[in-house]
Amino acid sequence: MNDRVILAHGGGGELTKRLIAEHIMPRLGNEVLNPLTDGALLDAPTNRLCFTTDAYVVQPLEFPGGNIGHLAVAGTVNDLAVMGATPKWLSLALVLEEGLEFAVLDRILDAIAATARDAGVVIATGDTKVIEARGPAGMTLTTAGVGVLRPGTNLDACRIKPGDFIIVNGAIAEHGLAVMSAREGLAFQTQLQSDVAPLNGLIAAMLDTGADIKFFRDATRGGLAGLVADLAEETGLTVELRENDIPLTPAARHIAELLGLDPLTVANEGKCVAVVAARDAEKILAACRNHPLGRAAAVIGQITPGRPLAELITRAGGRRIIQRPYGEELPRIC
Repeated sequence: MNDRVILAHGGGGELTKRLIAEHIMPRLGNEVLNPLTDGALLDAPTNRLCFTTDAYVVQPLEFPGGNIGHLAVAGTVNDLAVMGATPKWLSLALVLEEGLEFAVLDRILDAIAATARDAGVVIATGDTKVIEARGPAGMTLTTAGVGVLRPGTNLDACRIKPGDFIIVNGAIAEHGLAVMSAREGLAFQTQLQSDVAPLNGLIAAMLDTGADIKFFRDATRGGLAGLVADLAEETGLTVELRENDIPLTPAARHIAELLGLDPLTVANEGKCVAVVAARDAEKILAACRNHPLGRAAAVIGQITPGRPLAELITRAGGRRIIQRPYGEELPRIC
C-alpha cells in the first residue's frame, strides 16, 4: 500500500509528516506556507478586503480539461474576482479517503500549484485529514480566499437600469457536460473540455478599461439560467437573452441534446457574466477578445423595463421564460 493513502497518514505522526513532506510541500511550498504554523501571517494592505470560502466534492476527481484541484483554486479565485477584488491568498484543506493513490493525489496537487501560479495567488495555510473510504477512494477540498478590493470599484446590482447590456466571456455549458462525459455509464467520445480557469486576469483587464461595469458573476451551479433569474429578482427588471447570440459549441449543443439538458442550466467554471452600460459594451468586448479567456465574448442580451422576469428570445423568434433550476439536473459537478 506504499502507493496509496492509508488512515495512518492522517494520524499526526510520522506518516503524516511524510505525506506533507513528500507530496504536499514540494508542490505547494512557499515562504508563507513553509513555516507550517497554525496560521499564516499576512501583510494586509490598507484597502478593504474580500473573503470567500467554498468546498469541492466533484466525482470523478479527474475529467476532460481538469481535475478537482483546478476547480478548487479557480472557483475561489473567481468568487473574489467577480466582487472586484484582486485575489491574494488561499487556504486549502485536504480531506483524503483511505486508498487514494498517491499518483492521483500528486496530479491534483500539481494542478493546485499550477492554477495558483496562473492566478498569482499564494496557498498560505492548510490542513490535511484522512478518513475511511466511502466508496471509490476520493477526496474533498475546501478553500478560502482573501483578496484586496480594487479602489473605485462600484459593482452593485442596484445600479443596473433598462438599456444595460449583458456580456459573457465565452461558450457556456462546457464544464458540466465535460464532467458528465467522464462519469461511469455516461462516457462517450468527445473533444469537449471543461472550461475551468481563474478569471481574475480577464476581469482585471475589463475593469482596467474604465468602462461602467455594474455587475459581475460567475455562472457556476445553476448555469446561465440561474444567474439571470437571480438578476431579474435582484433588480426588479426584465432580463432578456437572445438565443442566437449565446456562445455554444456544436459539441456542447449535441451532448446537451443527447442528455436532454438545457445548456442554460449547465454549470460553468470559467465563464463570467457582466452587466455594462450600453455605451461601453464595445470597449468591454475588445478587452475580452484581447485575453485568451475572452476570445469568444459576446453581448447576449439586455436589461429591459418590466416585471422581474428572465426571458429567452428563441432562434425561431418566440419567447420563453428562463427559470431557475429547481434542484440539480446533474450530479455534483464542483
